[in-house]
Amino acid sequence: MVLDELDTPIVLAPMAGGPSTPELAAAVTEAGGLGFVAAGYLPASELAARIKATRALTSGAFGVNLFYPSEPSPTDRFDTYIRTLAAEFPLGEARHDSDDWAAKLDLLIADPVPVVSSTFGCPTAGEIARLHAAGSEVWVTVTTVAEARQAVAAGADVLIAQGAEAGGHRGVFVDDPADDLADPLGLLALLQLLRAAVDTPIVAAGGIATGAAVAGVLCAGAAAAQLGTAFLRCPEAGTAPVVRDAIAEPTPTMLTRAFTGRRARGLRNRFMVEHPDAPVAYPEIHYATGPLRAAARAAGNADEVNLWAGQAHSLTPELPAGELVRTLSADAKNALERVLSLRIQSY
Repeated sequence: MVLDELDTPIVLAPMAGGPSTPELAAAVTEAGGLGFVAAGYLPASELAARIKATRALTSGAFGVNLFYPSEPSPTDRFDTYIRTLAAEFPLGEARHDSDDWAAKLDLLIADPVPVVSSTFGCPTAGEIARLHAAGSEVWVTVTTVAEARQAVAAGADVLIAQGAEAGGHRGVFVDDPADDLADPLGLLALLQLLRAAVDTPIVAAGGIATGAAVAGVLCAGAAAAQLGTAFLRCPEAGTAPVVRDAIAEPTPTMLTRAFTGRRARGLRNRFMVEHPDAPVAYPEIHYATGPLRAAARAAGNADEVNLWAGQAHSLTPELPAGELVRTLSADAKNALERVLSLRIQSY
């Protein structure tokens, strides 16, 4: 298993839409962790180019993350919201697509990588079997015990446990607005529940920004920690300047559907606050708001762009990725040694 071969139990979260680069993935792998290439929003041809570029930078293992396709949303669900936004902002077409799922899957079967992970759903048992036959492990992002059991039944090798603290989109299999009435599980609670329910190795994700937090999830039963926001300010990341600047500030985060139609955690800004009732319609709203977000990024306007970040974002350092991995590893080791030195009375 790839996790057993890592020099350090640190996994780079795949951050689609800009931050993910071959340079970032390779730097994490070269430092002893597991880098990831984010395939979300890319055509299969561009994914192939990024895999090739990553291989040119490292001979080590890395993974590719795919977005599992959703069902189309009824037009009447999001039409009013789009018309409201269009009165104020430049918008694109509210469209549905499969994110080139089939073509990307075929690419990874023909040209396999060590790990293929999925977000927003679980591949079928047949799709997982194809990836296994090509020599890839399959990791599935889960947010509940029910999702974990589904993934294990389908043949997943590793579960990525995404706690509510995580930045970016929630990886839920079905984005049901009725679930908004219940608090999403935080990472520590989710890890405990998963460890009691399944024997599959777990990678912990959500709000992990320090070596002590890495040590914490390892103590709670995770085999590794996955960090995304912590790498956003690395020079290898393709993070937009407005996002780099914003995440260094102690701005609160919140969950929103305003930008994409799917719940995601980002820094609270005016657009999110003014559109609290955005409907469930992903990726239709994502594509519709693309031009307004691009314009805001170009203008450095933090109030009209999705500033995806986890709850511990203000702890994000500005370090090269390799140095960050080594710092996190050393700090995690020190934290574990400190815990082992504590006196725990037995009865």
